Amino acid sequence: MRTALLAALLCAAPAWAEVSYAAYEPPLALQPMDRTVAGNAYRQLDWFFARLAEQGLDTTIDGQRAFGSGDKFLPGKVAAGLGHVLLQTPRDDPRLPALLAQYRRIADLTVDMDNHTWGIYYYIGMLYRLREAGLLEQAFTPATLAKLRARLDWRTFVRTPGYDLINLPTNYYGVAFSIARLRMLLGWEDASASQVLLEKMLQHYAAYSGKFGFSDETAGEGRFDRYSILLIAEICERYVETGLPVTDDLKALLRKAATVALAQMNTAGTGFAFGRSLGPYGETALVEILSIAAYLGVLGAEEKEYAYAFSSRVAARYMDFWYDPALHSLDMWGKGRRTDTYRGKHRILGENFSLLHQLIATNELWNEAGMRGKAPRADLQAWLDRTQPPFALTWFAQGEYDRALAVFRDRRHVFSLLMVNGGAGQYDNSPYYPLPFAPGIVSGIADSGAAHAQLLPKFTLADGTELLATSYVKGIEEGRDSGRYVVRYHQDELARLGGKAPVKDDRIRLTTTYAFEPGLVTRTDVYTPRGAVPVRRVTLDFASFSAQPQVEGNTIRFADGDVTEYRVDGLRDCRAEPTNGAAAFQAPYGPMNTLVSCGLGPFTMNGPVTIRWAIRYK
Repeated sequence: MRTALLAALLCAAPAWAEVSYAAYEPPLALQPMDRTVAGNAYRQLDWFFARLAEQGLDTTIDGQRAFGSGDKFLPGKVAAGLGHVLLQTPRDDPRLPALLAQYRRIADLTVDMDNHTWGIYYYIGMLYRLREAGLLEQAFTPATLAKLRARLDWRTFVRTPGYDLINLPTNYYGVAFSIARLRMLLGWEDASASQVLLEKMLQHYAAYSGKFGFSDETAGEGRFDRYSILLIAEICERYVETGLPVTDDLKALLRKAATVALAQMNTAGTGFAFGRSLGPYGETALVEILSIAAYLGVLGAEEKEYAYAFSSRVAARYMDFWYDPALHSLDMWGKGRRTDTYRGKHRILGENFSLLHQLIATNELWNEAGMRGKAPRADLQAWLDRTQPPFALTWFAQGEYDRALAVFRDRRHVFSLLMVNGGAGQYDNSPYYPLPFAPGIVSGIADSGAAHAQLLPKFTLADGTELLATSYVKGIEEGRDSGRYVVRYHQDELARLGGKAPVKDDRIRLTTTYAFEPGLVTRTDVYTPRGAVPVRRVTLDFASFSAQPQVEGNTIRFADGDVTEYRVDGLRDCRAEPTNGAAAFQAPYGPMNTLVSCGLGPFTMNGPVTIRWAIRYK
């Protein structure tokens, strides 16, 4: 049951400024994870089951039509989500025959709909589980099952005989392998295709993870995000669910991902704060990594206890923060929250099913790892303070450009300084900027573009070219300086904006220094022109969760929120204005309340220009 405080927070955007995101405690934080899942996730699935049984293809959720929305994974997610209800219902429960009949009717309604890649995987995975439970023939008519056998096929997105993906990123080899392996286990084909696809999947991972073991999302552009860390956990999960032994090499890679996941843990149950497709997915990604690592014995005994405590908080946060009982739905789209277009509200039904599926699947792994019914450890913060380093640098890639993640921990705050290239389609979106992301302090904005480039100076040259320091990081160094943790790097080219992909522009080069110390993060940029460069304007924007600003020159102090002061040096004309709930200033988990803007120009750059900002927080 929501507290009065949280109810107030969820009703009015400005109220978020009154509470610290890092200090939030899920009300069910100390309840065993399986009790949270059984008492909440299955109740949500029961409601969706009844809704779909009653309304069929006319089903609406929070005013959105569930079907005909263009969600090409939806039939598989429906089959998986409702299948969990069948699996959870005791065989002697008098409700089971009616549930099976309703499931059959829903399957008949959706079997001819578009269902691609992940949707195929979700669907065939549930078919296998229903068969193992002895329910497959009762859950589907023979005609529908025959159609599924023909349509739930990896060949719909993989060309043969070359086994090349059809216009998909290479990580989809994992999806194709899983489908082929499950088809083999169902007796629908032999093992030959799954063996080839398994090799393709492992070759992809080796080719694009390099010596550090984290997968580039692109073919070498340098896009690393939560999925780069999660992918090895998914590979290990596919091995486990299809009965393959997980190799020592895979476990070693999983250990690297688990180390990053441990460093991200916190008492609020928040997750990865960088890259695309965040919100609750940034949280469940950590639970996926930690649960499979615990199941496979990759975590130490004490790590396992506290990883479970964190996972329990993520599940509790989902039920309290993300789920809205008034809507009977997950809410990633209201209350000032913003998602990527990919996860728009038209996918509301599928997003409910996929996240509930993740919570159920990871809870099952924790149960198998010996944590069933176990109360989570209450001293998570003390353990994190004792075991997790205050600063750690994780390398993703080295070469012409450096790619890495620096994590700074300060009390309950976890800062993640991401230094990558968002690549085509993402380089100008703030979730991929080289910023110290931390809930309630610094956030990216999904599909933001660079109109208000979050905390990065944007140069508009006299010829109209816009430049931003996003993509070409080199020479990353870490160190200590007077008790501060310092990260330095340089960029010999800035990214020219306006196209789908970044374009190198070498008229201005940059050296950047970040300094982290308790309660203070500072970024110092030294921009150096190659010759005289006429500049029309330099702008610097900060969309902050804090509110009630007081402007004193280039220093802005806030009366409410985690950020108490923001100072800019090297620019002028700083002003602070309320965002008034504008969509351009919404994070995945809530609205920013204040936009601070500073600028300079026109002028001609004849020598180095230093721009510095500092954020003080409580």
